[in-house]
Amino acid sequence: MSAVLIADSGSTKAEWCLIDGKKKKTILTQGLSPYFVTGLQVEQVLKESIVPKLKDKWPAQVYFYGTGCSNPGNVKIIRNAVKAVFKKADVFVDHDLMGAARALCGKEKGIACILGTGSNSCYFNGKKIVKNSPGLGYVLGDEGSGAYLGKKVVQYYLYNTFDPDLMDRFNAKYNVTAAEILDAVYKKPLPNRYLAAFTMFLAENRGHYMIENIIEDGFNDFFFHHLYKYRESWTLPIHFTGSVAYAFKDVLKDMCQAYELQLGRVIKNPMEGLIKYHQQH
Repeated sequence: MSAVLIADSGSTKAEWCLIDGKKKKTILTQGLSPYFVTGLQVEQVLKESIVPKLKDKWPAQVYFYGTGCSNPGNVKIIRNAVKAVFKKADVFVDHDLMGAARALCGKEKGIACILGTGSNSCYFNGKKIVKNSPGLGYVLGDEGSGAYLGKKVVQYYLYNTFDPDLMDRFNAKYNVTAAEILDAVYKKPLPNRYLAAFTMFLAENRGHYMIENIIEDGFNDFFFHHLYKYRESWTLPIHFTGSVAYAFKDVLKDMCQAYELQLGRVIKNPMEGLIKYHQQH
């Protein structure tokens, strides 16, 4: 069996796995969203972070699942960059949602959702994505995502909505001024990652009613704007992947029970499922 390289890339980080027979090697790099990095930057990451760790075992096939890769122009950017480094490999580039669907559903029908730095969802019929709720990005959409929840945390802080206890906890953890926050969001690169980092404040302060409200409201927005739009949501399991989904899976479980929806798998990242999928198919 020829070596296969699989990549699962979000906005913040990318996980790579080289499969060589029964051997597996995992490599982590920065996220390679074509909305935020150029083709040359992708090549640079591959040459500096991937190639040295492969040693002499070069892949015959590369499967890249990445955020932003539903756009044909973005697919071309990634494919050309990967092909420039792995010249002899067959390169397949698809959206991270397809990666999530294959990892979560295998060849079964289901609803596949991503709740990480960003958010997305689809109805997968076991072979292809049949329906996909529009992904509007962190400014207009990304309901339930790290960027969405983190933005709420920042709003509560800047509007002085948090009670004195949470305000003290926020100041102790971040020691940041309003001007610094606004500068990072409006002037510096990758504001979505910056906002998503504040989700940690939610995870560390569970149990406080304001914290629970932010989490529940964010997930409610995701359910209402996305899951409710699929007729299949009422009859098929709803699976989740992503750091945010995994961190707050108890909330997802409670909400699915309340709305009489069938909760499927909740996994932190899709790689384990993708490895299984490509080994079987």
